[in-house]
Formats: sequence, C-alpha cells, structure tokens
Amino acid sequence: MLYPTPIQELVNELAKLPGVGPKTAQRLAFFLLNMPQGEAELLASAIVTARTRIRYCSVCFNFTDQDPCAICRHSGRDARTIMVVEQPKDVVAMEKTREYKGRYHVLHGAISPMEGIGPEDLRVKELLLRIEREAPTELVLATSSNLEGEATALYLGRLLKPMGVKVTRIARGLPMGGDLDYTDEVTLSKALEGRQEI
Repeated sequence: MLYPTPIQELVNELAKLPGVGPKTAQRLAFFLLNMPQGEAELLASAIVTARTRIRYCSVCFNFTDQDPCAICRHSGRDARTIMVVEQPKDVVAMEKTREYKGRYHVLHGAISPMEGIGPEDLRVKELLLRIEREAPTELVLATSSNLEGEATALYLGRLLKPMGVKVTRIARGLPMGGDLDYTDEVTLSKALEGRQEI
C-alpha cells in the first residue's frame, strides 16, 4: 500500500469516475486533500444533496428536483412536439441551442445488443403510454449517430409509425467549420443525404 488507507480509498473511488484513470485519480485526490476544509465540505455536501434530491420527472424522465420538471410544467412549451433523447445531458445540449420549443422524453440509454440492452431496458413503454395520453403531432428522434443510436431510432421509427404520429429524425452531417478532407465517410454520406436547396 503506497498511501494511508483514507487516501487510497479516495483514489479508488475517484478512479471509478468515467475517463478517470489511476494517475488522474491520484492527482484529484491530492488536489482535494489540499483544498481548504470549507471548500471540501461544500463539494461533499453538493454531491450528497444532488444524490438525495434529484429524481426522474414522472412525465419525461429527465433529472429534476421538482416533479414534474420545469420543462414539462412550462406552459409556453409546445406540447404537440416531443423530442426523444438518450440521456438527460442531451436535453441540456438541445436547450443550449435555444431553438427547440417542444417537450422531451428521455430513454436513459440506447439499444445495444452487445451490452445486453434492449428496448425493455429503456423508457420505451413509458413513451408509448405518453403518446396515447398526450397525442402529440410529432416525435423528433434525437438519438446519437453511432450504431446504438441509429438502431434505437430505427426501432422507434418502426414502432411509432403505425400510431399515426409524424416521426422525424434530427439531421446529421458536417459540423460547422469542418473540413471535408478531415470528415469520415459515414458523416459525409449523411450530409449528402440531408442536403437542402439554397
């Protein structure tokens, strides 16, 4: 054992965070140990408070501290349009654009047979019940453009089309400022498919 037990336990817990390897965990642990006591207590308190107060919205399954969440409660949002996303962080990304004015539904994952994740492991059943209850006119599928996101969008599209609701998919293609010679073939192919008249 290289460190006293409390330090080693802190390093071990920090190493469980995504993208944090052993070296980064050690650096973070020593940074935290050198923080003023008050700041360390604020950090610990914020973690505990978030874990105890945050729950899923009973309507859209986004993270919230009030049920339903602020977006579902907002009377100015377009209740006829529901954007289906994989994770709560995707809601944040969409809200930053300030372009989308509808509501959301968070699946909490994507279909991934390799990881044993099927539709029954996602909030698909809740989405179907919500469609029956709210009768939206459009569902926007905003899943990732990776293999799992595409499989999820394809599955949802086939499942939802017979329900008589318009199902759309967000556009995919070149990022702003992107150079063609640095762009992969799949992205270029999707950009070509989604071309628009100017």
